[in-house]
Amino acid sequence: MAARPAWRGQIRLALVSIPVEIYPATKSGAQIQFHQVHEPSGKRIKYEKVVPGIGAVDKDEIVKGYEVSKGHYILLDPEEIESVKLESRKTLDLVQFVDEDDIEAMYFEKPYYVVPADDLAEEAYVVLRDALKDAKKIGVGQMAMRGQEYVVAIKPSGRGILMETLRYADEVHKSSGFFRDIGDTKPDPDLLDMASMLIERKAGEFNPSEFHNRYVDALKDLIAEKQKKKGEKVIQDPDADKAPARGSNVIDLMAALKKSLGEDKRKKDGLDEPKAKAKKPAAKKAPAKRTAAKKETKAPARKRA
Repeated sequence: MAARPAWRGQIRLALVSIPVEIYPATKSGAQIQFHQVHEPSGKRIKYEKVVPGIGAVDKDEIVKGYEVSKGHYILLDPEEIESVKLESRKTLDLVQFVDEDDIEAMYFEKPYYVVPADDLAEEAYVVLRDALKDAKKIGVGQMAMRGQEYVVAIKPSGRGILMETLRYADEVHKSSGFFRDIGDTKPDPDLLDMASMLIERKAGEFNPSEFHNRYVDALKDLIAEKQKKKGEKVIQDPDADKAPARGSNVIDLMAALKKSLGEDKRKKDGLDEPKAKAKKPAAKKAPAKRTAAKKETKAPARKRA
């Protein structure tokens, strides 16, 4: 179970409220991630945010805008966007119950596990789970989560309850636009019988562990093979083992501050810039006697000036 739930609240059915916690049921699969590399130098390619005709811009100058017409934007401050986010009511009201096959697959978006928040909630939770199972129904409602409102469906899943967020109607393309050109021709009976026999022969229970991402597996094998092969070209970033850039910036900043403080001190002491530059070689450490000797030789020089 995840360390932190995505949502805490209660499922409400009429006058019954069931305290629950909701956790994401899925995770990102093991994908192969490629980087763009500058081959001559071996360094990673970086991206800058640029404005045509201006060049790179500071991130503080970037705001969010909604295009109301070609090239015309309504600008929105982060505070304005935040102000319209929905406050989580911490309640999922079940307002409708539909048959299991009433909701088409295209509407289902992301699954979550719903678990009772404590031992006291478990009895009501089990009652809801089994009632849905017996009725072969799915509960539908709306809830606020992460500042947005979702349509959700809950249904029994083994010993627990699964919740799935649903897409809104305006997020789904109507199928008629894609299927209208398919004719009303009836299939050949013999071909239909053969297809039915093939389906029957391969019928079975779905086991997700039997399926693997063959593309990712092949890429891993290819990378491992190239690593083992002698003479295979491997690009190395010369800066890969250096200290992080942030640390070096701190050092550079410290040096710049010290230099600035030194220059301010010399200005307060009335020393002009050429004399200040002339004194720089004397900044190196030296034994006490040699330092004293240098001061003695420089004293006449000041008198001649």
